[in-house]
Amino acid sequence: MMVSVSRTFNQTKLFESQLVSLLDSSNNLNQCKQIHAHIIRKGLDQCCYVITKLVRVLTAKFNLPIDPYPIRTFQQVKHANPFLYTALIRGYAMQGSVIESVVMYNLMRRQGIGPVSFTFTSLFKACGDVGGLNLGLQLHDQVIKFGGFGCDLYVSNTLIDMYVRCEVLDSARKVFDEMPERDVISWTSLIVAYVRRGNMGEAGKLFDEMPVRDMVAWTAMVMGFSQNGKPREALEYFDRMLEARVETDEVTLASVISACAQLGATKYAKWVQDVADKAGFGPGNNVIIGSALIDMYSKCGCIEEARNVFDKMKNKNVYSYSSLILGLAMHGCAQEAIDLFEKMLKTDIKPNKVTFLGVLSACGHAGLVQQGKNFFAEMEKVHGVTRTVDHYTCMVDLLGRAGLIKDAYDVIKTMPMSPHAGVWGALLGACRIHGKPEIAEIAATRLFELEPNAIGNYILLSNTYASARKWNEVSRIRALFRSKGLKKNPASSWVEGAKGVIHEFFAGDMNHPRTSEIKRELEDLVSKLMLEGYTPVLSCVPYDVSDDEKKKILLGHSEKLALAYGLLVDCGVIRIMKNVRICEDCHVVMCGASKISGREIIVRDNMRFHHFSNGVCSCNNFW
Repeated sequence: MMVSVSRTFNQTKLFESQLVSLLDSSNNLNQCKQIHAHIIRKGLDQCCYVITKLVRVLTAKFNLPIDPYPIRTFQQVKHANPFLYTALIRGYAMQGSVIESVVMYNLMRRQGIGPVSFTFTSLFKACGDVGGLNLGLQLHDQVIKFGGFGCDLYVSNTLIDMYVRCEVLDSARKVFDEMPERDVISWTSLIVAYVRRGNMGEAGKLFDEMPVRDMVAWTAMVMGFSQNGKPREALEYFDRMLEARVETDEVTLASVISACAQLGATKYAKWVQDVADKAGFGPGNNVIIGSALIDMYSKCGCIEEARNVFDKMKNKNVYSYSSLILGLAMHGCAQEAIDLFEKMLKTDIKPNKVTFLGVLSACGHAGLVQQGKNFFAEMEKVHGVTRTVDHYTCMVDLLGRAGLIKDAYDVIKTMPMSPHAGVWGALLGACRIHGKPEIAEIAATRLFELEPNAIGNYILLSNTYASARKWNEVSRIRALFRSKGLKKNPASSWVEGAKGVIHEFFAGDMNHPRTSEIKRELEDLVSKLMLEGYTPVLSCVPYDVSDDEKKKILLGHSEKLALAYGLLVDCGVIRIMKNVRICEDCHVVMCGASKISGREIIVRDNMRFHHFSNGVCSCNNFW
């Protein structure tokens, strides 16, 4: 008799498992309903194991609203267990009904049924989804009240995630520190949270303490340094990642490529492309990496390499075209950028907002006012691309660079949206170039409202007054930003030396190991330039000091120091990266140096690239 009962029990369990498998493999709602009918006919409508699976499939797989079908199915079960309640709680949470999920939790508690770990993981995830911190805190109290769940790895991980998404990082760290057991998710969640906040110091400490580091953790560190303007550190971590033989994916590679673009070093650019090729993510078969490499080579001053990557790509999309158009624009190859845009229009690929930023930027760098106006007019009428405030910024920049300051100001006044700081910054920059202090004051006033602590705006207005020799106004503006405690970031330039080593120089700084040689090289260069008719452009010094002092200041500009070092080392093309706009005097010196030395000199400032060769710049003295 006992053997018969045991056999019947085993057969029932086997049948329940078969029904659960059928529900898992169901392809549509009608099929699911047929299985439900079979469950009822076989008398398993009270089986929590089977009904829980049914509710999960209805809510998660087929995204069916809880009311009426799943909830009525649940209500027909006389003795629901915590797993069945949790299936409803999870269903409500997934569909954004957080309050209903809590109501269901309270109902379960009133029935005297205790929660399981999945109950809390579902509720904490729901709180994180909607930023429900107060509710999350109350549920955290419940975890402590019941006891035992504080040691549950999955509950603690979702609790960390909830606090991170509610931006309460201290509480997330406290949960982490109190965990008796942690897995890679525990560590990575907190590392990513610190990375997003820009706290790379804490992220690095956690990463170093992490017992096992997977690709996600390594990628978080590489991406964090890259996104927080620390390209050297990003490349160092990526190198360590490769040494640890951790697999890379396109997300990791895209972050490294971005770091290379920021640094502007050709050595690293070619290295990372080799890594991408070996990992199977070369530009020939991966459009995302291909587009990123185009952007990287463009920003490293290797526009020919960017073209080569584009040509090698078997599949191209709007991002590939836009990356090269932007690159060509940055290098002053305006007509090539426009030609590529027109070539793209002959394909099935439609331009987007970024594409037009590239085309308008190309027109701005080359002074193609009418063509820029035409493209701006065609955006919405012909191509259906809605203008954004950034497109208006391009138009203000285009007109301002061309000296049409009033027209640029009129564009701002007729904008259908509120101009942001970039728009007013473009106008202020144009006023600086063309000496329009009256309109500069208007632009600066708006900038001070939008960005009261952005020192660059104060410096730009001060320099505009200096160009107009309004020294009292210069003093007033400098006193204003000093009273706010704002400090100017030092101008710096870096150049790639032998074996790809980066050498950084700051204005007036003579701390390089080869300072004496650099100084002699620079003095020798200036002497030769003077024999060719060079005269220092003293107006580039925005200070009311003697002419001799101005000459001394000009000689200490960071890009000149980088140039002198580049002339000392025989490394072919001299590539200089600069964090601010190149001044007119340095531009004149670079032109002359390219002729005297016979070396090509490429300078990337914060606006564009300048290619100097045989005494001529690619910008045609328009920048």
